[in-house]
Amino acid sequence: MKYNEHARVVENREFAAGYRFLTVEAPRQAAEMVPGQFVHVRIPTLEPSALRRPFSVFDAEDGKVTVLYKSVGRGTQALSRVAVGEYVDIEGPLGRGFPVKCEGTALLVGGGFGVAPLHFLAKKLPKRILFVGGRTQSDLLALDKFASLGVECKVSTNDGSAGYKGFVVGPLDETIAELEAKGEKFELFTCGPDGLLKAVTERALAHGVPGWISVDRHMICGMGACFACIQKTVRGNSRCCIEGPVFKAEELVW
Repeated sequence: MKYNEHARVVENREFAAGYRFLTVEAPRQAAEMVPGQFVHVRIPTLEPSALRRPFSVFDAEDGKVTVLYKSVGRGTQALSRVAVGEYVDIEGPLGRGFPVKCEGTALLVGGGFGVAPLHFLAKKLPKRILFVGGRTQSDLLALDKFASLGVECKVSTNDGSAGYKGFVVGPLDETIAELEAKGEKFELFTCGPDGLLKAVTERALAHGVPGWISVDRHMICGMGACFACIQKTVRGNSRCCIEGPVFKAEELVW
């Protein structure tokens, strides 16, 4: 069920250069939120006609919802100036999320902002490994939050400034080979740029395992009316805000 809550801000802090955590009191949404779903936030200092901004949910517990965002445009810059104790209008849960059951090891693959829904997912799954990549070390976000959950993190950077030098699929392929050699089951979960999503989709299909792909599109209305967040699937054009953002690997057409 979707709710609209006038939510009190309890945290709005920078944790890395330009990146921030926003936490609000939204008890009805927090109680029903599924990893991979998103929320629509109306920014109070913008004009009433301004569109809501969509954000993946980083965490939802104890009556609170947390999103990770970067202060880049007019909307997110305005959001960064909202003080603790002020209120924002937040709508959610929206979209189709990840399953919270996994047969075997959950291989979580993220790039950039893609770590946001994977953190919430990691809290729900008992056996998981995170593969996270970026161009350089500063692109690796919130690793301390995953470490506090006891998640094994395998890091990759294009420039070699942290972890494996190269793309994140390098360590992923190594781990898949190790699991298959031992006859252990696994499933793939991913969120990030399209190139990464396509690569993980291909691996899920090639290895015959479930793959859950969170597709990031600009969701303007959040309710399927504007058709701005289209992803091509085997059914034709699907709306990421309704039929997604999480799709099965075999549903997607790249």
